Amino acid sequence: MFQSFTASTRPSDGPPRLAALRAELAVRGLTGFLVPRSDAHQGEYVSPHDERLSWLTGFTGSAGFCIVLPQIAGVFIDGRYTLQVRDQVALDVFTPVDWPATLPGDWLRTHAPTGAVIGFDPWLHTPDEITRIETGLSGSGITLSPVTPNPLDAVWTDQPAPAQGKVRLHPLDLAGKTGAEKRADLAEELKRAGSGAAVITLADSLAWLMNWRGSDIIRNPVVQGFAILHDDARLDLFIDPAKVSQIPEEAGVTRHPVSAFPEALRSLNGATRFDPATAPVAVKAALAEGVAGADPCLMAKARKNPAELEGMRAAHRRDGAAMIEFLAWFDAHALDGLTEIDMAVKLEECRAATGALRDLSFDTISSTGPNAAVIHYRVTEGTNRKLAPGDLFLIDSGGQYPDGTTDITRTLPVGAVEAERRDAYTRVLKGMIAVSRARFPKGVAGGHLDALARYPLWLAGQDYDHGTGHGVGAALSVHEGPARISRISTLPLEPGMILSNEPGYYRPGGWGIRIENLIVVQEAGALGDNRAMLDFETITLCPIDKRLIVAAMLSDEEIAWLDAYHARVEAELSGAVSAEARRWLAGACAPLTRS
Repeated sequence: MFQSFTASTRPSDGPPRLAALRAELAVRGLTGFLVPRSDAHQGEYVSPHDERLSWLTGFTGSAGFCIVLPQIAGVFIDGRYTLQVRDQVALDVFTPVDWPATLPGDWLRTHAPTGAVIGFDPWLHTPDEITRIETGLSGSGITLSPVTPNPLDAVWTDQPAPAQGKVRLHPLDLAGKTGAEKRADLAEELKRAGSGAAVITLADSLAWLMNWRGSDIIRNPVVQGFAILHDDARLDLFIDPAKVSQIPEEAGVTRHPVSAFPEALRSLNGATRFDPATAPVAVKAALAEGVAGADPCLMAKARKNPAELEGMRAAHRRDGAAMIEFLAWFDAHALDGLTEIDMAVKLEECRAATGALRDLSFDTISSTGPNAAVIHYRVTEGTNRKLAPGDLFLIDSGGQYPDGTTDITRTLPVGAVEAERRDAYTRVLKGMIAVSRARFPKGVAGGHLDALARYPLWLAGQDYDHGTGHGVGAALSVHEGPARISRISTLPLEPGMILSNEPGYYRPGGWGIRIENLIVVQEAGALGDNRAMLDFETITLCPIDKRLIVAAMLSDEEIAWLDAYHARVEAELSGAVSAEARRWLAGACAPLTRS
């Protein structure tokens, strides 16, 4: 089983570890230190070697950081983790900080003495991140100072070794382009921009560019390494040789040990592009003529080609069949006294039964009752809750398959559910359908569409504290930039981009609701004056529970969309599931009635 249900750090571990770090900082003449939830590749997940934030504080969320000062240690978390952080950290020594409502510069102005020197590891922070903090500190007398080696590593005496996962080839029929073709395309872009080379530090960019998939990071088949792409399409690759010992050498690609990367950066002549949003500060510092610019792989990776899209559709058909088997089983056993862990284990068994599952795409969020109100809840043996009559059960999950990555959320009733929860569920569904049906001109960004998902909730004075949708990789990271549906996103959506569509509503201490499908941006059919328009193809195939719907709250158009979606799910998957699940599916996909 891939799923783990134990917490990595107990709250009681935090105080002695914090004391040891403070002692090390004092020896080095530092007032404080930044501890991020990141590695040199800025991925959402990190290897055990890089779990510094979790080791120090106990907080296991996918975003956040800690600022350690002599008398206070702030753990900065966003709205997704407001409840989770209080369960995971020792509140007598760590102080949760609402971020980004409170910015690190402002917090340091309040809590750090004038003249304070705050250290940071230049391999774990981006130039954009450090610049934002320094701007917030302007005129305060507080300074940031790069520090190597990392002082936290000095006190983490049993720190695991760096990841050394093996690399495998990603077949051309799934990649759609050879690595040489991708390098040639990006090299032409560099020439047009006047850059002689570009530095690539993102693990998913490297995996996409090389047509490799890796095993360094749990849940994400990425490859940890660095690369320098030259404008003649040559690539210098910096990677642990043990990872690629079974991968044939490729013309135009020269392999080097990771230790050679800093010197290679220093030796570059001419304009070299680095991404200030994703590259380490150490990269910028090493370049003689660094030019800020986006990672050249980002947009090419986000715009999936036909082969990648077909692989994702195949993965979603397979995953949808596994979900249907699970949902049929759920309806037969939800009232049998089973727990959140039981549900997560069963769903993983259904996915594994496909014979194609390589890993989960993220830790399954299996949650019921008040746990479902924790947006990124992670069940442990200590929090595991039984499903009880009247509860809502929320399960957000996904799989990594050779041909694609899935991410789906369904909210289910455990017996009869009270009207207030059904009303909220219907509002969430209305928002999800609104995004699914959206038709919009080219040039529209995810920020323009975000309000469609929230409007039904806003009418009831409700909202949710996460983005409506994130980008998704093709057999890569389940959370992929730069495309997203979020009020802060200004990037125009383009055909081939895959996004999640996942509005929700959460009642702290009570219950939570989320419904999620994945959608693909595509050219819209002709209509009206035939202005160039885009719309979405839904690739997730799985029934949406109708028992929680207040049908009178849906318009005729919304019901028509739901009925058409269910008809498609049944038509495409009824032959891919067991006889018992097929009978369940027929009822789950029957047209919605207003009675």
